[in-house]
Amino acid sequence: MKGIPYIPDTAPFSPEQRAWLNGFLAGLMSNIGPAEITAPQPSAAPSSPLEPLLILFGSQTGSAEGLAKRAAKEAGSRGFAPRVLALNDCEQAALAQGGKVVVISSTYGDGDPPDNAVNFWFWLNSSAAPRLEKLQFAVLGLGDKNYADFCGASKKFDARLEALGARRLLPRGECDTDYEAPARQWLDSLWKNLMRGEGAAPDSNGHALPGLNGNGHQPAEKAAFSKTNPFSARLLKNVCLNKPGSGKEVWHHEISLEGGGVSYEVGDALGVVPLNCPALVQDLLALLRCQGSEVVKVGDAEMPLHEALLRHLEITKPTPDLLDVVARRAPGCELASLLTTDRASDLKKWLWGRDVIDLLRLLPEPLSATEFVPALRKLAPRLYSIASSPKAHPEQAHLCVGAVRYQSHGRDRSGVASTFLADRLGAEEHLKVFVQPSPSFKPPTNGDTPMIMVGPGTGIAPFRAFLEERQAIGAKGKNWLFFGDQRRSTDFLYEEQLTGWVKDQHLTRLDLAFSRDQQEKIYVQDRMLENASELWSWLDAGAHFYVCGEASRMAADVDAALHKVIETRGGKSADEARTYVARLRSERRYQRDVY
Repeated sequence: MKGIPYIPDTAPFSPEQRAWLNGFLAGLMSNIGPAEITAPQPSAAPSSPLEPLLILFGSQTGSAEGLAKRAAKEAGSRGFAPRVLALNDCEQAALAQGGKVVVISSTYGDGDPPDNAVNFWFWLNSSAAPRLEKLQFAVLGLGDKNYADFCGASKKFDARLEALGARRLLPRGECDTDYEAPARQWLDSLWKNLMRGEGAAPDSNGHALPGLNGNGHQPAEKAAFSKTNPFSARLLKNVCLNKPGSGKEVWHHEISLEGGGVSYEVGDALGVVPLNCPALVQDLLALLRCQGSEVVKVGDAEMPLHEALLRHLEITKPTPDLLDVVARRAPGCELASLLTTDRASDLKKWLWGRDVIDLLRLLPEPLSATEFVPALRKLAPRLYSIASSPKAHPEQAHLCVGAVRYQSHGRDRSGVASTFLADRLGAEEHLKVFVQPSPSFKPPTNGDTPMIMVGPGTGIAPFRAFLEERQAIGAKGKNWLFFGDQRRSTDFLYEEQLTGWVKDQHLTRLDLAFSRDQQEKIYVQDRMLENASELWSWLDAGAHFYVCGEASRMAADVDAALHKVIETRGGKSADEARTYVARLRSERRYQRDVY
């Protein structure tokens, strides 16, 4: 494959070592990024050309992208020349030319593709898409079973590729939020299907790859902190950012990463491993009529029920398995009649504001611990956009988190991680964290490039980090922030820092939208439209456009406003505006961190 370095026949390695090194280098190069890599071309061709393998990803938070790059490294060790691209880079992919492609994609919203796959799906699902009889493909989906259209984007990709004539290498894979083990199993099946010939590298079932140090062993890699190996960090400070009288409760958390070698970049997220509320655990034990000392199995581990409920299991949001168990044990309850495909929307409405305790109260007799625990999901880490620059706050990560509290069906409810951070951790206490890279949400690499940022409420978090970073490196590009919340007097998050940046002209423009400070509500998208001419001039001059915050309404309204600005001030038709926005996405000038 052009641009991929390889070990020539004259190098002092055995044929097996040379083949492994060639594949390893191909995988390593694919991890650098989508840009083509050039290297001096040797005079002699390699003895065994590597088979190309295209790995495409659609990723909103970085999980699918990280998995794609990991797959590329494994492919390189198995005699392939992998190439990793975002799905939106479909022109570079040249799928009609054939070959083998692996698609790894998450799902955004209700079955939609993530931002860096939107253009690809628009093209693939259009009449312009070519026939793909020469293509072999495999699709792996990452999703969340709490959503009705689980892995919906990957289902669409898989079905459409087949409809265009491509041949499936193996059945589509599906992974829930705890995706590591099923993804590993699916990739193992993929390699078995792809491995070819006597010279192929061994699979990953425990056989060693050819050694690089003369004794048959690869150098051991240093263990890194990750989702499966989180770092024990100290909580340094909690500060409520709202003033008295606010209807909200947003907290600024400062977390020490000192001593762990944990690093991050602005735009990344911090994974927080929470503990459940002890009072809620006690309420569950009372409903189950258990003491908490009963031994249960969670995965492959055995532990007391109390520990399982406190540390390991999701005890708020009901799972489909629990819905089925309750419907079977209480067939006359109101839930039972909602578990049919034609009543999915009714079930969604009924479940809103209800939790696991509400379901258990429908039962005539309590479930046993051994029946209850398997119906729950593992307690998943929560991801929060990091609100600081490591250059401004070395060995620290700051978070901006709204504490979730509300009443529903006669009971007080609260968010698991948000109240864990706000209420149940004191200063200097420890918590488990890890960095979730977000390679598709970064400030411009060129510090002279203008930035437009739209971040109402806690959506301000990554943009505080962007601005701190640009200030630390002395970037000269103009910065424009749209921020909004309910009331200026109580909800102007990071007011002193933001207004200070305006005074020293680091923040070129700050447009505010406090929805409840006047009779007619005003939101950030309204401020965009009010400043449409200036906004278009920034875009036309090459500005990058960023959005962070709530997905279903705010981000959709901002997107609609962006299209309208391009139409009205850019003089473009609706179709031309859509094409313009698609180009912004493909050039990575339109990036979103939405949830």
